Amino acid sequence: MIRLLLLAIVLVGGLIVGTTFADQQGYVLISVANTTIEMSLTTLVLFIGALIAGLFLLEMIVKRILSVSNYTRGWFSARHLRKARYNTFKGMIKLHEGEWKEAERLITKGGRHNDFPLLNYLAAAEAAQGRQQIALRDKYLQLASEQDDSTLAVALTSAKLQMRQKQYELALATLQFVKVDYPRNPVLLELLKECYLALNEWQALKNIIHPLSKANLITDQQALELEEKAECGLMAVIATNKGTAGLLEHWDALPKKLKKHVPILICLIQQLQIRKADSEAYIILRDNLKKRADDRLVALLPTLNLADYHPVTMLLESMADYDVRNPVIQSTLAQLYMRTQKWQPAREHFEAALAIREDMSDYAYLARVLDKQNRKQAAADLSRKALTMVDDKG
Repeated sequence: MIRLLLLAIVLVGGLIVGTTFADQQGYVLISVANTTIEMSLTTLVLFIGALIAGLFLLEMIVKRILSVSNYTRGWFSARHLRKARYNTFKGMIKLHEGEWKEAERLITKGGRHNDFPLLNYLAAAEAAQGRQQIALRDKYLQLASEQDDSTLAVALTSAKLQMRQKQYELALATLQFVKVDYPRNPVLLELLKECYLALNEWQALKNIIHPLSKANLITDQQALELEEKAECGLMAVIATNKGTAGLLEHWDALPKKLKKHVPILICLIQQLQIRKADSEAYIILRDNLKKRADDRLVALLPTLNLADYHPVTMLLESMADYDVRNPVIQSTLAQLYMRTQKWQPAREHFEAALAIREDMSDYAYLARVLDKQNRKQAAADLSRKALTMVDDKG
């Protein structure tokens, strides 16, 4: 608009000057080197006006050409982008269908003209691993890591793929790299849990149970089960490295809340038995049974290798008097009498246990007791009954 106004002013000015000085046009002389140009003032004004108009016209033509070029380039760019999105979409479908090779081809093709190829590289890495092309997988992950804001996404995807290949040490290193910056990320916590379980990293597993619970990634029951599993694993490591003394020291240092967990207590007893520390195991069992009669703890008593079973028998007799209808106490007491070859009390307690509930093992035990008492037919009948129960369960 300004250019047109300027051109109009020049033209109008030229006409006014030309009309006013029609009889007195003036004289203009331009000398450059050996060349001279002579013209009237009116001619000069008109020439300048025409020159400006020509420049304006040239500018319009150039702009029009550039506009057409930009439109063409934009059309091609939009077409490439649409094609990239289509290839990515089709590739993702093939990926979920397990068509690894075709998925990789379409996804990488779609990534060439994609403004944000991060997802393409991550998906291509998964497809490459599906074809067992681990080196190619790592190449795609490297390309993904070169994109903006890709650190966490690449690390989590890498760890998932590495764990699928049982590369747990590598996956753990990958996760620990980003754990400092993203300690509460739920996906990160879940993957760490799986890695710690696979690698028997029990102390590390214990350390993330609270963050997992706080993020509502596990229920209270699942948290308890993880705590028990981690503690049992840790006790096995301590027992291996530090022996019975180290194991008992660790047990003494545990919070009272954990000591009340029967599965943890059972793990302690089993570790002590492995190291021939049955006497220490009995003392711990005895003290706990005096506080609460848990059938799982009672069932451990016959497995102990003790020099004298009399204290154990007396403990169970007192428990049986208190809870006469408990079949586990009756059966356990009978097994202890078997160990000391006291066949009649063993028979009585097995029969008491079986009167409360049928049990294949107790039938087999009672058959052996009857055989020791020379009651061969009764023993044979019970053995057949035990075998019948086995067949029925099968």
